[in-house]
Amino acid sequence: MGCFGFLKAMMCVFNGIIFLAGVAILGVGIWVKVDSGSILNFLGKIENAPAELSQVLNVGYLLIALGALLLVIGFLGCCGAVRESKCMLLLFFIIVLLVFIAEVAGAIVILVFRPLADELFTKIGTAAVQNIKKDYGKNADITGLWNTTMSTLKCCGFYNSSDFVDSPYYVDHNRQYPPPCCPGTNNPCNQTVADGVTTITGCFPKIKQLIDDNTVVIVGVALGIAALEICAMAVSMILFCRIKSMSA
Repeated sequence: MGCFGFLKAMMCVFNGIIFLAGVAILGVGIWVKVDSGSILNFLGKIENAPAELSQVLNVGYLLIALGALLLVIGFLGCCGAVRESKCMLLLFFIIVLLVFIAEVAGAIVILVFRPLADELFTKIGTAAVQNIKKDYGKNADITGLWNTTMSTLKCCGFYNSSDFVDSPYYVDHNRQYPPPCCPGTNNPCNQTVADGVTTITGCFPKIKQLIDDNTVVIVGVALGIAALEICAMAVSMILFCRIKSMSA
């Protein structure tokens, strides 16, 4: 196998992986949109939530669009290499280049508007705490969604256990906190037990800590994806020029 054949094989393998990733992301996007018990739908039911939250709730559509885009990229790259189609390879190069430019622009926007993101999280936190104090223990849907979230993330409230003070559940259970705030038991507990727990934090701090702990991994993955995109564009152009010279 010569250099040309090796590059064709690598393009097929690389874009086959992209195609499968597209299928997976597309499936997750569809799941997010149809799963009524997801965290995103839970956030959508919070009263007095900031208007900006509606953009976050569209993440399902974003995943569907991203999955479809990866499917197209994988198809064009693989078929373009196998069939030695200059049109498909050129279209592959253009799409990957546009995606790369969009990623760079997105990273710049995130860095520039990070203070606005912090402000949005503050608004979401205020609305979430108000939602707990008003509906937790009274509204079955809200209570169930909060319980699912806390059980999944092993957390208590949005910020901490104090979010449940004066909630319907807190009042009806003689000033006690729900089981997710109480370690080693499935029963409610009092403030002494809940405040003495250092291993159970609020759901927002838990998510934030998870992101902070994996910052290096996230950055590494982002840089790796950027490097792969650059390599994919280079290989597609090499194949394009080689096919063009062979057909001349």
